[in-house]
Amino acid sequence: MSTAPSLIELAAHGQLPLHQYVDHTTVAWIVENQPALPPTSPRALRPSSQHLIKRTEIPTAWMLDTRLYTSIHGVRHAMRTAALAAVLAEANGLDDVDTATAILAAATHDCQRRHDKGDQGHGDRAAIWLAANADTVWGHFGITATPRRVVQAASAVRLHDVPYTAFTADDRSDYSRAEHIVDVVKAADALDRYRLPKLTWWPDVRHVRQPALDEFRSLAFDLVVISEKAQLAGARSPEAVRFALAEKGLV
Repeated sequence: MSTAPSLIELAAHGQLPLHQYVDHTTVAWIVENQPALPPTSPRALRPSSQHLIKRTEIPTAWMLDTRLYTSIHGVRHAMRTAALAAVLAEANGLDDVDTATAILAAATHDCQRRHDKGDQGHGDRAAIWLAANADTVWGHFGITATPRRVVQAASAVRLHDVPYTAFTADDRSDYSRAEHIVDVVKAADALDRYRLPKLTWWPDVRHVRQPALDEFRSLAFDLVVISEKAQLAGARSPEAVRFALAEKGLV
């Protein structure tokens, strides 16, 4: 058994490393601190959304630092965030095109991180990368990149790590082009914060503009626990998330 300190211990002492990987102690702590949440009512996703979230295993080569592929901001986080974006998009009545844009943006929002700490500006880098590689990314999802879709997805990716209260005039301009998609992606990213090793970092409704957030807290918590346990038991990261999605009836 590893004697390395857990993320919980490292976070408590302000010593989290640049590259952070979930461990057994951290998952046990997450389970022990499960908040009192009403169960999420089963919600069958549209076939088009299910098709897309099955494609959210982004290639390792899309990561700026491939060491992050299995880290706390890696592919498991990306896939869960994309699934939660699909749930939120449908709950908000977004059509198939806008739901697809939200799913794609959520799946790629952290791909240009340099590390697992604050990394200010990673949203900007990911947005630029996404626009430059639009045909490849949209092709991976089996859909067509149009100028409108690329602008909206890039706006959501760029703004996902910018607090609403810190929006500049340029931020507000980008937000106006994709308001509903930005709101969904920011909320989906926030819902997956149950994986983080401090309670103060868990989802906080004050930081999102999404009335449906509370409705899906239980689902988000379960997706984290099920997929992180599966990965620690030996499943590849994408398979671990697919198992969790199937367990919760999302695919």
